[in-house]
Amino acid sequence: MSNSYFITATGTDLGKTWLTAGVVAACKARGVPVRALKPVMSGYDPARHEESDIAKLGARRAAVADIAPWRFAAPLSPDLAAAREGRAIDFAALVDWCRAEIGRTPGLLLIEGIGGAMVPLDATHTVRDWIVALDIPVVLVAGSYLGALSHTLTALAALHAAGCVPAAIVVNESAGGTVSLDDTLASLRPHAGGVPLHVLRRDDAAGLARFADWLLNSR
Repeated sequence: MSNSYFITATGTDLGKTWLTAGVVAACKARGVPVRALKPVMSGYDPARHEESDIAKLGARRAAVADIAPWRFAAPLSPDLAAAREGRAIDFAALVDWCRAEIGRTPGLLLIEGIGGAMVPLDATHTVRDWIVALDIPVVLVAGSYLGALSHTLTALAALHAAGCVPAAIVVNESAGGTVSLDDTLASLRPHAGGVPLHVLRRDDAAGLARFADWLLNSR
């Protein structure tokens, strides 16, 4: 069975894929068994596969279904993107598929979510429900932009309300942000409830390698 983590965020475009791909690269560079999945993905255009998140995670065009079985074209929340195609996400099937991958994958397994922790998957389930059902450690990715503190604490509160305490919060430096990482950390730390904070700056290969080590050795 794998050493598994669920990668979620306080919102969209905050660096989940960047973090996941960076950890995968750091592990592979040292010969550590690692695999990344993005089971649910919207905004996917097969004709532009090389620009997609799953391509960044190492998925070849022919093996997309092995990493992202639930793919939708519209760049919307997954419930809306699925509805555009007359489809719906079968939540039980999604959970069962992830559990099977956890059970059969050796080494480190990263399951990247979609959007933020409270993004709807269907009419009754959100990403938070997916996280709770899998019952594996969670990494919460946050930014340093103005407003990130409120979004981060809101996501933490939502996870805590479901009985989920993140294993770590990764504060990813927001491009063009007007708030410094140091100021963001100084304000966030007293409210984090003891959850470990990890700081990653853009193009921080050494930081990604250190975080990969932490994931490998924290359990």
